[in-house]
Amino acid sequence: MQDITALEKRITAALERIGKGVDRMASAPKAPAPAAPPPAPAPAPDLALRAQLEDEKTLVAQLQDRIRVLKERESQGSLQEKIERLTQQLDVQGLELQRMRRTAASLRDQLAHLRQAQAAGVTEPHLINKAMLAELEALRATRMTEMAEMDEILAALEPHLAEAGNA
Repeated sequence: MQDITALEKRITAALERIGKGVDRMASAPKAPAPAAPPPAPAPAPDLALRAQLEDEKTLVAQLQDRIRVLKERESQGSLQEKIERLTQQLDVQGLELQRMRRTAASLRDQLAHLRQAQAAGVTEPHLINKAMLAELEALRATRMTEMAEMDEILAALEPHLAEAGNA
């Protein structure tokens, strides 16, 4: 970035020099037109200024290319950061999903124990119904969580996938 700033200052200074040279040429007192044609060596300063102008234009084009490349690198870096952040979020959500699955498995085990106890005549049927309802609700919650997580992931990845498809 310091190189770009230095080059910008250099270009600005060169353009100012060129502008002053053009002003000097424009403000030079004009002599009355002689009857003879003007001498040929007069355009030499004009050619030098034009050459400097062309050099500066070339330098400006090179600087613009450099700036474009730097901006592309910067945007790629920010995309990489976004991908890493989304990956971390996905990891956290995966851990949460595993926890919910363990909870659902635990509920199923508890139901199995309740059924065994009911078969032995130890529990009441309404307790089994409540446990079954709790299991169904846990399964619904797990399913809804999975769907919400997938929607979040899809929403976060769609712009990146579209960008990759366009590239």
